[in-house]
Amino acid sequence: MGCCSSSEKKRDWKPLEEHSCTDIPWLIVFILFCVGMACICGFAIATGAASRIIYGYDSYGNTCGHKNDQIDGVRLSGRDMAENKYVFFLDPCNLDLINRKIKSIALCVSKCPATELKTYSDIKQFALNNGSHLCSYEIYPTKYTGHSERTTKCPKLPVLPSKPLPLFRRCVPLEVGCYAEFAQGFVAFVSDNSVLSRVISGVMSSKEIIMGLCLLALVLSLIMMVVIRYISRVLVWILTILVIIGSIGGTAVLWWLYVDHRKALDNKTLSVFGKEVAGDNVKALLVFAIGATIFTVVLLIVMFILRKRVALTIALFHVAGKVFIHLPLLVLQPVWTFLSLMLFWVYWIAVLLFLGTSGTPVKSNTTDLVEYEMQGPLQYMVWYHAVGLIWISEFILAFQQMTIAGAVVTYYFTRNKSQMPAVPIVSSMARTTRYHLGTLAKGSFIITLVKIPRLILTYIHSQLKGKENACARCMLKTCVCCLWCLEKCLAYLNQNAYAATAINSTSFCTSARDALLILVENALRVTAINTVGDFVLFLGKVLIVSCTAFAGVLALNYQRDYTVWVLPLLIVCLFAFLVAHCFLSVFENVVDVLFLCFAIDSKYNDGSPGREYYMDKSLMEFVENSKKLGNYKPDDGDGRELKPMARGGTLA
Repeated sequence: MGCCSSSEKKRDWKPLEEHSCTDIPWLIVFILFCVGMACICGFAIATGAASRIIYGYDSYGNTCGHKNDQIDGVRLSGRDMAENKYVFFLDPCNLDLINRKIKSIALCVSKCPATELKTYSDIKQFALNNGSHLCSYEIYPTKYTGHSERTTKCPKLPVLPSKPLPLFRRCVPLEVGCYAEFAQGFVAFVSDNSVLSRVISGVMSSKEIIMGLCLLALVLSLIMMVVIRYISRVLVWILTILVIIGSIGGTAVLWWLYVDHRKALDNKTLSVFGKEVAGDNVKALLVFAIGATIFTVVLLIVMFILRKRVALTIALFHVAGKVFIHLPLLVLQPVWTFLSLMLFWVYWIAVLLFLGTSGTPVKSNTTDLVEYEMQGPLQYMVWYHAVGLIWISEFILAFQQMTIAGAVVTYYFTRNKSQMPAVPIVSSMARTTRYHLGTLAKGSFIITLVKIPRLILTYIHSQLKGKENACARCMLKTCVCCLWCLEKCLAYLNQNAYAATAINSTSFCTSARDALLILVENALRVTAINTVGDFVLFLGKVLIVSCTAFAGVLALNYQRDYTVWVLPLLIVCLFAFLVAHCFLSVFENVVDVLFLCFAIDSKYNDGSPGREYYMDKSLMEFVENSKKLGNYKPDDGDGRELKPMARGGTLA
């Protein structure tokens, strides 16, 4: 399980020739961790937490709708609540915002009051007619009107009409004004019918338009992927020219302003104070102009160095478009990942709620009220559960990256595309599940090790806001930024490590080492792809959102049933950005994997007989043009050889 241990000094690259299980010890650790997560869920259910969450329980430890056992020291516990299925709060508006719970006494009742009860006589009559006792269990309905403790053990008047929640059987007041004490701002907005009614009517009246615009965003995302492939050359060079013109023009303007202010400073009509101000402006403009000049010179030098690498980015975009034509199911990969994450997050939240009501009943020191608390080592299960949220979520995302990498690698290293599997993306998923789950577990765990302290430090930094210790806040902010940068670098390295594993079926650390060496050897190319490529994709996202918003303005402008359609437009723009991000992020992943395959192919092959290239025709043209210009020097490697895929080998 050592991270960088390797028993082999020299290894042949054999893309898709043979497959073997990788990082088996880490798979065992991950399985044991998941078993621990399941045990936590089982513990919460076994201790009755699940039934207490769904059915609810009163302030004396009785689960509503069930027969209950007596709790030592709690006089009103152990009651038969089979007929009382709903939880009723005596004062539902008495909330504890700090602990996020209702401070009111809770009772199990057989029916929630459907009408407003204004007096204790109304509460008494409701109990006699419906058999639902809204006062504490020791008070009989006939004594509701004259009992000495009716103000504390009976509902606060007036009792607002309520109805039980569809799944969780709690009586919830129908009047939103009940919560004005803790949400005055929200209630003030809700009570402004002139604004709220227009916004709601805007959404409801434009629901067909919203759905149509969301479909338009989906179509535009697909079109953008095709457009980037076919006009990437023009698009990239236009952006490059605009950046050059902008930097040179900005620098020239700054120098012109400096000269102009310098001439104004020599004007003898200025006062002493005016000359001081003009002198400060001249100095500031001189600093800005010098800084802009240095920036422009460095930018031009970098772009001059990278000018020949931009062609590789364009070629990779072109090949990525072909990949999506041959592997159309790549487009749906984010959908499956999203559904998997949603199912896991729903499970995680449900178990977290179970843990919140699990444990042993604890009686209050001053009253007979009961709360369920986890004591001793069991309270650390919440932390274990929180780590599971991050690790398993990262594992699901890593599975998507490995699946995409496996499908792209299959496409790249298959000379005859007709010999590819019928559904390469499904074959890649099956191969990942069979051989490489241990590698995913290890890679996702490394990200988790960085993300957890970053989240902890972010929380501490947020708690220190407004405190006097500015130095501590600055140090924490610096640590958070460093950990964020480290997390992004590790995520990029992990993605390339997964691609290397998909190519050669090696362990995570071996794959990460080999991928890192390849990336370092092609540092300038990587820089060009990550700058030019990411910028082009970002512009693609902006263009999709802009086109969708423009279409939305035109479509909503013809709606005369309402005057406010800002909210529908915001909903459409948000959905358009999410769709564009999902599609173009997959496109970006495909480009990164293609580059790693290209770098390995060009490093260990030279196009000679027996060492033919695997690369696409457009990439071949890039290599040939580079050779003609004398800028391409194939690396003979260190004695290792990229062996061709076995003719009879399986691609699945």
